[in-house]
Amino acid sequence: MIHTETERMVLRRFTPDDLALLVELDSDPLVMRHINGGRPTPPAVMRDEILPKILGYYDRYERLGIWAAVEKDSGAFLGWFHFRPPKAAPPHDTGTAELGYRLRRAVWGRGYATEGSRALVRTGFADPGLHRVVALARAANTASCRVMEKAGLSLVREVSEPEGDLVEYGLDRPTWESQWQ
Repeated sequence: MIHTETERMVLRRFTPDDLALLVELDSDPLVMRHINGGRPTPPAVMRDEILPKILGYYDRYERLGIWAAVEKDSGAFLGWFHFRPPKAAPPHDTGTAELGYRLRRAVWGRGYATEGSRALVRTGFADPGLHRVVALARAANTASCRVMEKAGLSLVREVSEPEGDLVEYGLDRPTWESQWQ
């Protein structure tokens, strides 16, 4: 996937020129609240670790990665979506994709998270090799849990962690084909 489009967005590959956008996004304590307690990502970490990791996905995977979300009409950066191998997946296992997103606070509540998530699920299941989509969120992040449900995923399990409880949502190909196609 080089990019995909929705009614209001383009999801495209990141470039090195997007560093400032990523730093700004991760500098908002409310955006980061359910991720790390609201601490901003230091610019040097974004430059030296996170952005190279994002760009590296494009070399390793054809359809998986982290995608910049840009509003079609204005060209404004909205945030990002990921559709990548789960962290616990064996290398090169592309049968399962983890869905996630991080959006600028200014666009919360406008349906972008649901729109982008549905587009990635649809695009992902167009590949016959994808069998399952999973997503994780803090249990306290009820807005993200609702987005997962609107994108067709169902609660699979809850996991207790010292940083706060996590919830895992999932959607398999047969369920998607019977309910969402």
